[in-house]
Amino acid sequence: MSDRTLAAADTQSPGSPAAGAPHIDAGDAGYSKDLKSRHINMIAIGGAIGTGLFLGAGGRLAGAGPSLAIAYAVCGVFAFFVVRALGELVLYRPSSGAFVSYAREFMGEKGAYSAGWLYFLNWSTTAVADITAAATYAHFWAMFSDVPQWILALIALAVVLTANLISVKYFGEMEFWFAIIKVAALVVFMLVGIFLVVTQHDVGGHTPGLSTITDSGGVFPLGMLPMLMVVQGVVFAYASVELCGVAAGETENPEKIMPKAINSIMWRVGLFYVGSVVLLALLLPYTSYSAGQSPFVTVFDKLGIPGAAGVMNLVVLTAALSSLNSGLYSTGRILRSMAMAGSAPKFTARMNKGQVPYGGILLTAAFGVLGVALNYVVPGEAFEIVLNLASIGILGTWGMIMLCSLLFWKRSEQGRLKRPSYRLPWAPYTQIVTLVFLVTVLGLMWWGGGVGRTTVNCLPLIAAALVGGWFVVRKRVTALAAGRPLD
Repeated sequence: MSDRTLAAADTQSPGSPAAGAPHIDAGDAGYSKDLKSRHINMIAIGGAIGTGLFLGAGGRLAGAGPSLAIAYAVCGVFAFFVVRALGELVLYRPSSGAFVSYAREFMGEKGAYSAGWLYFLNWSTTAVADITAAATYAHFWAMFSDVPQWILALIALAVVLTANLISVKYFGEMEFWFAIIKVAALVVFMLVGIFLVVTQHDVGGHTPGLSTITDSGGVFPLGMLPMLMVVQGVVFAYASVELCGVAAGETENPEKIMPKAINSIMWRVGLFYVGSVVLLALLLPYTSYSAGQSPFVTVFDKLGIPGAAGVMNLVVLTAALSSLNSGLYSTGRILRSMAMAGSAPKFTARMNKGQVPYGGILLTAAFGVLGVALNYVVPGEAFEIVLNLASIGILGTWGMIMLCSLLFWKRSEQGRLKRPSYRLPWAPYTQIVTLVFLVTVLGLMWWGGGVGRTTVNCLPLIAAALVGGWFVVRKRVTALAAGRPLD
């Protein structure tokens, strides 16, 4: 039986024997198992360190002050819950279709369709954010200052797209070294930052230390509300944590590799995100940072060390390209899983000789081209616009993962499935609290007004597009689920 047949049988008669049968995802066939332990571990690290920290933290610090560290800590806990829930599902059944495959098993084809296209919304808009960030970083250097932002964005997209189409092994190697560069840069920054704080070394005419915070209005210089308002941007910063779950379908021993990789995310979040923001707040007043420049570059620029700011800018440029690379990788796999079930265009199921699903990757890249156009029309607002749209996709994706986890827990309680030893703690309360948190973030986006409210107001349009799309594909999906030939 195919995965669609099993999903259909499971949905139609939960008490039937088919409901307890092993679920097989046809979308997993054809992949090479070339990702090693070191790849998965560094993909997990890289997924937790991206554009949202390297670029987004600057504007968020300026808008919320040192309280941004609290927002990162709280959102980091929920991000860990999400990836831990996904990890349990991966240990139950590894799949390159990841949560789309699990949504198909636990919520039927409509659930898989919704999960997949929400994830595509997330990464297609994130791709725009990444190429926008890359173009912004490039403008730091004088040689690129006169080059239009949209041209730099197009170059970034072309380079990463070419690299992503070669093979999964090449992708794994790229992410491995991208992650090492990001981690090494953050470690160096933190060591330098700690030294500057301890020695109270001058930073751009300012003496770092606790007085930097206390003399600038404290932890909440603008009140509690600004911290709440930046939460959706902080959620965006954690958008890639689920990537290791997608990559598990292309590794030989996920049962051994995944728990270690996922468990390490929590302390990395605390160290790199919260620790970095605390140091940034201690080194310079929050008013010294801006949305247009990486806060790490700002610090090194103020120090006046020749070439230091340029090196850090190169690192954050690498982070943007890494995030774009990851987005093309993951959407290619998700779209192929959907195409095999009939809920995505047929061409997105195609694979090249390197066993790469190039059809889905090219579709995501096509939306990146729209991002190039956005950079041409509104270069100053492009990042903020797509960040809010990506946040909607992230909230939907995380919500689907937690719903799948909740349904998985329910079936295990009914004795229909057996949970692996590696589990999401405190289920089902963890899933419920996380879902409440995600709805709260959505409410905060609307409450904050501006681009966030406009984005939330677009939800009916997104829902209408999903419903309309379902009516377009449902005949094909139903035919494939029933094992019938298509007309």
